[in-house]
This record gives sequence, C-alpha cells and structure tokens, in this order.
Amino acid sequence: MAKKNSSAEGVVYSTDPDFAYLINIPTAPSTLPPGAQNLRLQFEKRNGKPTTVVQGFVGTPDDLEALSKKLKNVSGTGGSAKDGIVLIQGDVREKLRVWFLKEGYSRVK
Repeated sequence: MAKKNSSAEGVVYSTDPDFAYLINIPTAPSTLPPGAQNLRLQFEKRNGKPTTVVQGFVGTPDDLEALSKKLKNVSGTGGSAKDGIVLIQGDVREKLRVWFLKEGYSRVK
C-alpha cells in the first residue's frame, strides 16, 4: 500500500508545473508578557486532595513548564503542568496571588 501524502490535503494530482501544496503547520502560541496574561487561581479537590489550579496562561509549553517550576518554588510544594494548566499541591492561592502581583501579572483572579 502506498504512503498517503498528509500535506496534500485532498489534492491527488495537479498538471500545473508551478503547483505547490499549502501546508498548514500549527504553530505554538507566543508567550504574552506578564501584564497581558489573564490568569485564574482556583481551589479544587482532586482525588480528595486540595489543589490550587492556575488557568489561562498563554504561551509555549516550555514557558508553561518554567512558570510551573517557579510556582512550585514559591509555594514550597509539588505540582505539575499539562494542557495549559498548572496544578500546585495544597491551598496556596494567597501566596501565589502575592507573587503574581509582585512579578507584574496584573490580571489575576
């Protein structure tokens, strides 16, 4: 069986010698500056354990990981980052809110 050209997007054959396939490659969003970020701090219980959830970060996955690492250091607890959400163990909303305002994140709810 022949390999399917995934970049062809439905074009089987073209007789135009100057034809070029249009490739739609999704790009990662660029990271917004701290003042433009619209972050939301929420408290949830996940698997019966208290968790602080930080949502709304717009940026690259590497920047999300870096933010997660900073937040874990500030709170003194563990956590993780995935799917654009940072999870921090425990109820540390006030501690994170103070840190966000100190770092220039003005839109934190």
